[in-house]
Amino acid sequence: MTQVKGKKVYLGTNTKMYKGVADTASYLEELCRLTGDLSREALELFVIPSFTALESARRCAPRELVRLGGQNMGWAGEGPYTGEISPKMLLEVGADIAELGHSERRHVLGETDEMVNRKVLCAAEYGLTALLCIGETAEEKARGLADEVLRTQLKAGLYGLGAGGAERLWVAYEPVWAIGEHGVPATKEYAEARHDTIRRTLTELYGEQAGQAVPLLYGGSVNPDNAVGLIRMENIDGLFIGRSAWDASQFNRIIRQVMPLYMNK
Repeated sequence: MTQVKGKKVYLGTNTKMYKGVADTASYLEELCRLTGDLSREALELFVIPSFTALESARRCAPRELVRLGGQNMGWAGEGPYTGEISPKMLLEVGADIAELGHSERRHVLGETDEMVNRKVLCAAEYGLTALLCIGETAEEKARGLADEVLRTQLKAGLYGLGAGGAERLWVAYEPVWAIGEHGVPATKEYAEARHDTIRRTLTELYGEQAGQAVPLLYGGSVNPDNAVGLIRMENIDGLFIGRSAWDASQFNRIIRQVMPLYMNK
Protein backbone atom coordinates (compact mmCIF):
# COMPACT_ATOMS: atom_id res chain seq x y z
CA MET A 1 0.00 0.00 0.00
CA THR A 2 1.27 3.49 -0.82
CA GLN A 3 2.27 5.45 2.25
CA VAL A 4 0.33 8.63 2.94
CA LYS A 5 2.50 11.55 3.99
CA GLY A 6 1.29 13.04 7.25
CA LYS A 7 -0.45 9.91 8.48
CA LYS A 8 2.28 9.03 10.95
CA VAL A 9 5.63 10.19 12.24
CA TYR A 10 8.69 7.96 11.70
CA LEU A 11 11.02 7.70 14.70
CA GLY A 12 13.85 5.24 15.06
CA THR A 13 17.43 4.51 15.91
CA ASN A 14 20.42 2.45 14.79
CA THR A 15 22.39 1.12 17.74
CA LYS A 16 25.52 0.43 15.63
CA MET A 17 27.99 -1.75 17.61
CA TYR A 18 26.97 -0.47 21.03
CA LYS A 19 24.42 -3.05 22.21
CA GLY A 20 24.79 -6.81 22.28
CA VAL A 21 22.05 -9.41 22.65
CA ALA A 22 21.22 -8.86 26.33
CA ASP A 23 21.40 -5.07 26.20
CA THR A 24 19.27 -4.95 23.07
CA ALA A 25 16.62 -7.18 24.61
CA SER A 26 16.34 -5.16 27.83
CA TYR A 27 16.31 -1.90 25.83
CA LEU A 28 13.49 -3.08 23.58
CA GLU A 29 11.44 -4.50 26.43
CA GLU A 30 11.62 -1.15 28.22
CA LEU A 31 10.89 0.80 25.05
CA CYS A 32 7.81 -1.30 24.33
CA ARG A 33 6.60 -0.90 27.90
CA LEU A 34 7.06 2.87 27.85
CA THR A 35 5.47 3.46 24.44
CA GLY A 36 2.81 0.75 24.48
CA ASP A 37 0.00 3.25 24.99
CA LEU A 38 0.87 5.26 21.87
CA SER A 39 -1.18 4.62 18.74
CA ARG A 40 0.84 2.98 15.98
CA GLU A 41 -1.61 4.57 13.54
CA ALA A 42 0.24 7.80 14.32
CA LEU A 43 3.73 6.40 14.98
CA GLU A 44 6.12 4.22 13.00
CA LEU A 45 8.65 3.19 15.64
CA PHE A 46 11.71 1.27 14.48
CA VAL A 47 15.01 0.03 15.89
CA ILE A 48 17.99 -1.26 13.91
CA PRO A 49 20.17 -3.35 16.24
CA SER A 50 23.26 -5.45 15.60
CA PHE A 51 22.78 -8.52 13.40
CA THR A 52 23.54 -10.88 16.28
CA ALA A 53 20.75 -9.37 18.38
CA LEU A 54 18.02 -9.41 15.74
CA GLU A 55 16.48 -12.80 16.42
CA SER A 56 16.15 -12.30 20.17
CA ALA A 57 15.04 -8.72 19.57
CA ARG A 58 12.11 -9.93 17.53
CA ARG A 59 11.07 -12.33 20.28
CA CYS A 60 10.90 -9.58 22.91
CA ALA A 61 9.53 -6.76 20.73
CA PRO A 62 6.17 -7.41 19.03
CA ARG A 63 6.08 -6.29 15.40
CA GLU A 64 2.94 -4.29 16.03
CA LEU A 65 4.92 -2.09 18.44
CA VAL A 66 8.40 -1.89 16.88
CA ARG A 67 9.70 -2.63 13.42
CA LEU A 68 13.23 -4.03 13.23
CA GLY A 69 15.88 -3.66 10.58
CA GLY A 70 19.37 -4.71 9.59
CA GLN A 71 22.22 -2.20 9.61
CA ASN A 72 23.32 -3.35 6.16
CA MET A 73 22.39 -6.01 3.60
CA GLY A 74 24.04 -7.86 0.75
CA TRP A 75 22.82 -7.41 -2.82
CA ALA A 76 21.77 -11.02 -3.43
CA GLY A 77 19.29 -13.43 -1.92
CA GLU A 78 22.06 -16.00 -1.62
CA GLY A 79 25.45 -16.72 -3.11
CA PRO A 80 29.21 -16.89 -2.53
CA TYR A 81 29.49 -13.63 -0.57
CA THR A 82 31.36 -14.54 2.58
CA GLY A 83 30.37 -12.40 5.54
CA GLU A 84 27.33 -10.81 3.93
CA ILE A 85 23.78 -10.85 5.28
CA SER A 86 21.12 -11.58 2.67
CA PRO A 87 17.55 -10.24 2.57
CA LYS A 88 16.34 -13.79 3.17
CA MET A 89 18.34 -13.88 6.40
CA LEU A 90 16.89 -10.56 7.55
CA LEU A 91 13.36 -11.74 6.88
CA GLU A 92 14.04 -15.05 8.61
CA VAL A 93 14.90 -13.35 11.90
CA GLY A 94 11.95 -10.96 11.78
CA ALA A 95 13.46 -7.81 10.30
CA ASP A 96 11.66 -5.99 7.53
CA ILE A 97 13.84 -2.88 7.11
CA ALA A 98 17.27 -2.74 5.45
CA GLU A 99 19.36 0.32 6.26
CA LEU A 100 21.44 1.04 3.16
CA GLY A 101 24.13 3.56 2.28
CA HIS A 102 24.87 4.84 5.78
CA SER A 103 27.74 7.33 5.74
CA GLU A 104 30.03 4.96 7.63
CA ARG A 105 29.45 2.31 4.98
CA ARG A 106 30.21 4.84 2.25
CA HIS A 107 33.06 6.87 3.71
CA VAL A 108 34.75 4.39 6.06
CA LEU A 109 34.12 1.08 4.30
CA GLY A 110 34.15 2.31 0.71
CA GLU A 111 30.65 1.55 -0.56
CA THR A 112 29.85 3.23 -3.86
CA ASP A 113 26.55 4.53 -5.22
CA GLU A 114 26.48 1.52 -7.54
CA MET A 115 26.81 -0.91 -4.63
CA VAL A 116 24.08 0.90 -2.70
CA ASN A 117 21.83 0.79 -5.77
CA ARG A 118 22.23 -2.98 -6.10
CA LYS A 119 21.22 -3.34 -2.47
CA VAL A 120 18.19 -1.07 -2.85
CA LEU A 121 16.96 -3.12 -5.81
CA CYS A 122 17.54 -6.36 -3.93
CA ALA A 123 15.61 -5.08 -0.91
CA ALA A 124 12.68 -4.21 -3.17
CA GLU A 125 12.83 -7.63 -4.81
CA TYR A 126 12.39 -9.34 -1.44
CA GLY A 127 9.75 -6.96 -0.08
CA LEU A 128 11.93 -5.23 2.49
CA THR A 129 11.62 -1.54 3.29
CA ALA A 130 14.80 0.15 2.07
CA LEU A 131 15.97 2.93 4.37
CA LEU A 132 18.31 4.80 2.02
CA CYS A 133 20.78 7.09 3.79
CA ILE A 134 22.26 10.04 1.92
CA GLY A 135 24.28 13.09 2.94
CA GLU A 136 27.10 15.44 2.04
CA THR A 137 30.52 15.75 3.66
CA ALA A 138 31.74 18.92 5.36
CA GLU A 139 33.94 19.69 2.35
CA GLU A 140 31.03 19.27 -0.07
CA LYS A 141 28.91 21.52 2.12
CA ALA A 142 31.62 24.19 2.24
CA ARG A 143 31.86 24.18 -1.55
CA GLY A 144 28.11 24.61 -1.96
CA LEU A 145 27.65 21.14 -3.43
CA ALA A 146 25.20 19.70 -0.92
CA ASP A 147 22.16 19.68 -3.19
CA GLU A 148 24.10 18.25 -6.12
CA VAL A 149 25.47 15.48 -3.91
CA LEU A 150 22.03 14.60 -2.59
CA ARG A 151 20.47 14.53 -6.04
CA THR A 152 23.29 12.32 -7.33
CA GLN A 153 23.07 9.89 -4.43
CA LEU A 154 19.30 9.67 -4.85
CA LYS A 155 19.29 9.21 -8.60
CA ALA A 156 22.15 6.71 -8.50
CA GLY A 157 20.85 4.84 -5.48
CA LEU A 158 17.33 4.54 -6.86
CA TYR A 159 18.27 3.81 -10.46
CA GLY A 160 15.95 1.12 -11.82
CA LEU A 161 13.61 1.22 -8.83
CA GLY A 162 10.07 1.59 -10.11
CA ALA A 163 7.07 3.16 -8.45
CA GLY A 164 6.19 -0.18 -6.83
CA GLY A 165 9.53 -0.31 -5.06
CA ALA A 166 9.19 3.32 -4.00
CA GLU A 167 6.12 2.37 -1.97
CA ARG A 168 8.51 0.66 0.49
CA LEU A 169 11.19 3.36 0.39
CA TRP A 170 12.24 5.63 3.24
CA VAL A 171 14.98 8.22 2.83
CA ALA A 172 17.17 9.44 5.70
CA TYR A 173 19.12 12.65 5.21
CA GLU A 174 22.22 12.35 7.39
CA PRO A 175 24.85 15.02 6.71
CA VAL A 176 28.20 13.33 7.29
CA TRP A 177 29.49 16.27 9.32
CA ALA A 178 26.55 16.00 11.73
CA ILE A 179 26.93 12.31 12.59
CA GLY A 180 28.80 10.78 15.51
CA GLU A 181 29.95 11.72 18.97
CA HIS A 182 31.51 14.98 17.80
CA GLY A 183 28.94 15.78 15.13
CA VAL A 184 27.33 19.20 14.90
CA PRO A 185 23.60 18.97 14.17
CA ALA A 186 22.25 20.85 11.19
CA THR A 187 19.98 23.77 11.94
CA LYS A 188 16.33 23.10 11.31
CA GLU A 189 16.40 25.58 8.43
CA TYR A 190 19.36 23.87 6.77
CA ALA A 191 17.80 20.44 7.22
CA GLU A 192 14.50 21.64 5.77
CA ALA A 193 16.22 23.11 2.71
CA ARG A 194 17.98 19.81 2.01
CA HIS A 195 14.76 17.88 2.57
CA ASP A 196 13.05 20.17 0.08
CA THR A 197 15.71 19.23 -2.50
CA ILE A 198 15.18 15.54 -1.74
CA ARG A 199 11.41 15.88 -2.04
CA ARG A 200 11.68 17.67 -5.38
CA THR A 201 14.02 15.00 -6.68
CA LEU A 202 11.68 12.21 -5.62
CA THR A 203 8.74 13.86 -7.36
CA GLU A 204 10.88 14.14 -10.51
CA LEU A 205 11.58 10.42 -10.32
CA TYR A 206 8.16 9.11 -9.30
CA GLY A 207 5.61 11.83 -9.93
CA GLU A 208 3.88 14.12 -7.48
CA GLN A 209 1.77 11.59 -5.59
CA ALA A 210 4.38 8.85 -5.17
CA GLY A 211 7.21 11.32 -4.57
CA GLN A 212 5.27 13.07 -1.83
CA ALA A 213 4.46 9.74 -0.18
CA VAL A 214 8.07 8.72 0.56
CA PRO A 215 8.86 9.45 4.25
CA LEU A 216 11.88 11.74 4.72
CA LEU A 217 13.78 11.40 8.00
CA TYR A 218 16.47 13.65 9.38
CA GLY A 219 19.41 12.07 11.20
CA GLY A 220 22.54 13.70 12.56
CA SER A 221 23.01 14.50 16.26
CA VAL A 222 19.28 14.66 16.96
CA ASN A 223 18.74 15.29 20.67
CA PRO A 224 15.99 16.42 23.08
CA ASP A 225 16.93 20.06 22.48
CA ASN A 226 16.59 20.12 18.69
CA ALA A 227 14.04 17.38 17.98
CA VAL A 228 11.03 19.68 18.38
CA GLY A 229 12.35 22.32 15.99
CA LEU A 230 13.26 19.74 13.37
CA ILE A 231 9.93 17.91 13.41
CA ARG A 232 8.04 21.18 12.87
CA MET A 233 9.63 21.52 9.41
CA GLU A 234 7.29 20.86 6.49
CA ASN A 235 9.38 18.22 4.70
CA ILE A 236 10.67 16.36 7.77
CA ASP A 237 8.48 13.30 8.37
CA GLY A 238 10.58 11.70 11.07
CA LEU A 239 13.85 11.51 12.95
CA PHE A 240 16.59 8.89 12.74
CA ILE A 241 18.16 9.33 16.15
CA GLY A 242 21.57 8.22 17.38
CA ARG A 243 22.88 8.03 20.92
CA SER A 244 20.06 10.21 22.30
CA ALA A 245 17.71 7.29 21.64
CA TRP A 246 19.90 4.55 23.11
CA ASP A 247 18.34 5.06 26.52
CA ALA A 248 14.72 3.90 26.29
CA SER A 249 13.35 6.47 28.74
CA GLN A 250 15.00 9.36 26.90
CA PHE A 251 13.81 8.03 23.55
CA ASN A 252 10.30 7.81 24.98
CA ARG A 253 10.48 11.46 26.05
CA ILE A 254 11.56 12.53 22.56
CA ILE A 255 8.75 10.49 20.98
CA ARG A 256 6.16 12.11 23.21
CA GLN A 257 7.59 15.56 22.51
CA VAL A 258 7.43 15.33 18.74
CA MET A 259 4.38 13.15 17.99
CA PRO A 260 1.68 15.76 18.65
CA LEU A 261 3.67 18.47 16.88
CA TYR A 262 4.01 16.39 13.74
CA MET A 263 0.37 15.38 13.65
CA ASN A 264 -0.78 18.99 14.04
CA LYS A 265 1.55 20.73 11.61
